[in-house]
Amino acid sequence: MSADTTETADFRDNLIRYGGDVYPEVIDRASGCYVWDATGKKILDFTSGQMCATVGHSHPNIVAAIKKSCDTALHLFSGMIPRSAVQLAAKLAKIVPKPLKKSLLLNTGSESNEAAIKMAKLYTGGFEVIGLGGSWHGVTGNAGSVSFASDRKGYGPGMPGTFVIPEPNAYRCPVRHCRDQCDLTCMKIGFEMYDMQSAGAPAAIIAEPVISAGGVLVPPAGYFNALQAQAKKRGMLLIFDEAQTAFGRLGHWFAATHLQVTPDIMTVSKTLGGGMPLAAVITNDEVEALCHRRGFAFYTSHVSDPLPSTVGLAVLETIESEQLLTRSRDMGSYLADRLRELQSRHEEIGDVRGMGLLRGIELVRDRETREPHHELGALTTQRCLELGLSMNIRRRPERGSVWRIAPPLTVTTAEIDLAMTIFDQALVETKNALTGRSAAGKTLARRSA
Repeated sequence: MSADTTETADFRDNLIRYGGDVYPEVIDRASGCYVWDATGKKILDFTSGQMCATVGHSHPNIVAAIKKSCDTALHLFSGMIPRSAVQLAAKLAKIVPKPLKKSLLLNTGSESNEAAIKMAKLYTGGFEVIGLGGSWHGVTGNAGSVSFASDRKGYGPGMPGTFVIPEPNAYRCPVRHCRDQCDLTCMKIGFEMYDMQSAGAPAAIIAEPVISAGGVLVPPAGYFNALQAQAKKRGMLLIFDEAQTAFGRLGHWFAATHLQVTPDIMTVSKTLGGGMPLAAVITNDEVEALCHRRGFAFYTSHVSDPLPSTVGLAVLETIESEQLLTRSRDMGSYLADRLRELQSRHEEIGDVRGMGLLRGIELVRDRETREPHHELGALTTQRCLELGLSMNIRRRPERGSVWRIAPPLTVTTAEIDLAMTIFDQALVETKNALTGRSAAGKTLARRSA
């Protein structure tokens, strides 16, 4: 075994130990909707990297923006304000729902949610923060404490004042109340439980407009109006985490625009950077002014750096020039139709849901009982990769087996068709293999008897 091979194997082992599943081969390059591994294998990427490369991998406009920053400035002292940061903040102020206006530019979703929660605590004087079941807001102190999708066990207590209310999942109701039509009982129960436990120090409610890691859950109409009313009733700020839903993923600039519900604070990250680490916290004049007077501070080594700001501008300009909001809606509808077609031929596809180019496919053993089919999900995902399609599977025992599909906004109908062909083949082959294994096991059992 060569030194390179040994180092790669060691690196993969560490990733598996500390970061979960990894691909069997090192990835060499990426372009558009595809990545290529070290063997030269071409893989259709239907997760847009880590849900971030929404205008496609290595888009020419992003590459040009990086080169431009190399000729001007890459990094500055945190107290200096680069021109690109001013331009990006001005652009964001024009497109966000009013009265949102003021931006703090950071790097990651965890950072932006951490800053937003700190801002809410400082503004309200409270410290209690409510998150939704199945949510994912990051891995740092405040953000990690209100992330309920996974990875909570073994790390000791989270931040004091953290609460969870059940997520609105009509397909798999967390309070065992509804089936296919959420009537907001989950929210009513959640706030009753919060009120019983509260120490009287409410600060914020944080929510994803589409609960992605929890299974691509699209809350019912009126849910966020009701959530906002509950927040106001208790003097809490409403924070929208639009890491995955902003800048075209759902076919709109922001989910808040589509929902016609404007939060007190909005965080954006993944979809703003086009593959570069870039995030922002956006709020209104009133919240910003009071937090400023009270000495709000959130410093990082790369706050408002010129390189990511330049790239963020290029992402927004690309979305406009290539009309990717309309494209997301059109391609999202086409993808949904193809998924429903597959559902009609595969009984194991229990539910197809989502918006725009963020779609969820839930696998079940039986459509009536809705028992999750985790084994089929895991093995089919593996087979898809072998056939040249990368998809993300969420295998949480309490939340079913759900694929998240989120291709770049530049995806074509031909690429969607190819993905569905691979998906169909992988499902058929995996089901046949599982059926054969089950039959062989029964035969062996009879012989043993």
